[in-house]
Amino acid sequence: MTLPKRASWDEYFMAIAREVATRSTCDRKHVGAVIVRDRMILATGYNGSIRGLAHCDDEGHLMEDGHCVRTVHAEANAIVQAARNGMRLEGGDIYITASPCFGCFKLIANAGLRRIAFGEFYRDHRIYEFSEKLGIELEHLQIGEVPA
Repeated sequence: MTLPKRASWDEYFMAIAREVATRSTCDRKHVGAVIVRDRMILATGYNGSIRGLAHCDDEGHLMEDGHCVRTVHAEANAIVQAARNGMRLEGGDIYITASPCFGCFKLIANAGLRRIAFGEFYRDHRIYEFSEKLGIELEHLQIGEVPA
């Protein structure tokens, strides 16, 4: 019997980010994020509404300029989860199923994360320029589904 290939760390954490994305409550885009330092998970987040308020799945989207603004993005929710739990993020990595918008990129940079690994590219090319200026590693991981 042949055992499946052992997943790399990138495959492992990106697979977890994809699973976290299944909790998203905005059907326009399901995004998951996992923050890791020293190969240990510090926090996770998915896109959903402000804590205690109705979700898009319940009340519909709140649209502005083609974007749903009812949701808090996955990256921001992961950073907030870490803050609520007193978790230091500096020097960590973040795995996201889609590249961060510029607003979330700024949060990631100010949180002291050193690497952003993302699945699909999503909209904002400024992240490339600013990550280079800041010395943040930005990596587009084109990793398929991990075999069962």
